[in-house]
Amino acid sequence: MKVARECPDKTITILTKTISEETNTKYAQGGVAGVTDFENDSFEKHIEDTLIAGDGLCNPEVVEIVVKEGVERIKEIINWGADFDKDKTGEYALGKEGGHSEFRILHHKDVTGKEIEDTLLEEIAKRPNIQLIDHCFVVDIITQHHLGFLVTKSTPDIECFGVYVLNLENNQIEKIISKITLLATGGNGQVYRTTTNPSIATGDGVAMAYRAKGRIENMEFIQFHPTALYEAGKSGQAFLITEAVRGDGGILRNIKGEAFMEKYDERKDLAPRDIVARAIDSEMKINGTEHVFLDCTKMDHEKFLHHFPNIYEKCLSIGIDVSKQYIPVAPAAHYSCGGIKVDEWGRSSIGNLYACGECASTGLHGANRLASNSLLEAMVFAHRCYLDAVKRIKTIEFNEAIPDWNAKGTNAPKEMILITQSLKELQLLMTDYVGIVRTNVRLERAMKRLDLLHTETEEFYKTATVSPQLCELRNLITVGYLIVKSAQFRHESRGLHFNTDYPEKSDRRQNIVL
Repeated sequence: MKVARECPDKTITILTKTISEETNTKYAQGGVAGVTDFENDSFEKHIEDTLIAGDGLCNPEVVEIVVKEGVERIKEIINWGADFDKDKTGEYALGKEGGHSEFRILHHKDVTGKEIEDTLLEEIAKRPNIQLIDHCFVVDIITQHHLGFLVTKSTPDIECFGVYVLNLENNQIEKIISKITLLATGGNGQVYRTTTNPSIATGDGVAMAYRAKGRIENMEFIQFHPTALYEAGKSGQAFLITEAVRGDGGILRNIKGEAFMEKYDERKDLAPRDIVARAIDSEMKINGTEHVFLDCTKMDHEKFLHHFPNIYEKCLSIGIDVSKQYIPVAPAAHYSCGGIKVDEWGRSSIGNLYACGECASTGLHGANRLASNSLLEAMVFAHRCYLDAVKRIKTIEFNEAIPDWNAKGTNAPKEMILITQSLKELQLLMTDYVGIVRTNVRLERAMKRLDLLHTETEEFYKTATVSPQLCELRNLITVGYLIVKSAQFRHESRGLHFNTDYPEKSDRRQNIVL
């Protein structure tokens, strides 16, 4: 929107692989963290909380940038129409989540992400030079590789010239040439059997950037949200029970009804997510269960209904009255703290290619993301990408020499089972071997199986007509490889990565870059 306003003579094209409303952002329940109450809170406190959660791997300069600039971005989205909840006095009703020392979370009931997304879509509709195209699946980033040059990790000055996209309306692969390309492709939760992410979260941006020889960082740090709603026999997207419920007084209990978090951390139920997820995993293994409970029965019922209406309705739909019954919960893959390595302006290692949001590794999260920092980071870095891009766009020319996509020798696959079964195998091996707790043996087994899946899928890709299902499988296998390879390189336990063969932190604070 800002580029469209600044450059009215330029066309900004936004591609979505399903519909514009279906994003990871839409499912962000808790809120956006920001210092707005300067009487009780401060930038310094928010910075410190973020650094503690990041467990030694945050970039302090980036943390300061996001925390301090985030306040202006929050004001901006409010001015555009975002409606955050207020108390009876008209002040913002600030929430508190795990790892935060103060109440600083702005929220719109339990659908904050959707409120922000709706606001942005309304603003986009006001800009005539923005074209928003649904049902276009980006297959690959275009670089010198597509001009016949050999491109490797050591190739200097790799540039992005645009993208090849599969137009799902006509099933044709088209090229879109651009001066600037921004990846905002979200997360990769679908690499696991159970995730809070929607079905579109298949790591497309990270995988495409890696194939284009871009730098990828810290992929071993996968955040498992401690409290996804447990429904027996269900896999795929799990319903999220936001951390804000615990911030308002929800208590975790094991199958015996015991409040257990005090055994694991002095912050109890409001410890950072990595600690809470491992504690739940431990209790489940000790008691031989597939879930624990979240007790909301002592919370103010009217306040719960006002603040968490969607959670209340979802639980009620499966026969759970949260005012009288415990909610069964279990950890689920939630957020990738690593991703495409970018600098403080959102620039990747590939020229003219930017990334922001969950697909990017900015240096804010380090080894573990502080709750509700993700929406803040996305807003700050989207703004910074805009500032940098408009300064450079006049110096960049379109590359008109890009060839059309070559589909010669490919045919429609005769058996889709080859794709669907490989996806199931991938999700199962990642869940069993590369979950909350890891070992060297598990990682080695995961890599062997990934190698086989990769070989089979690449052979299939060479002869099959491109489809979204095949592209997503390729991307998820690549993401799985990056997670496992990064985990194998990290010979310590830090933040979200816990390996029982290396249970302690090392003295060396190292980012794993592939």
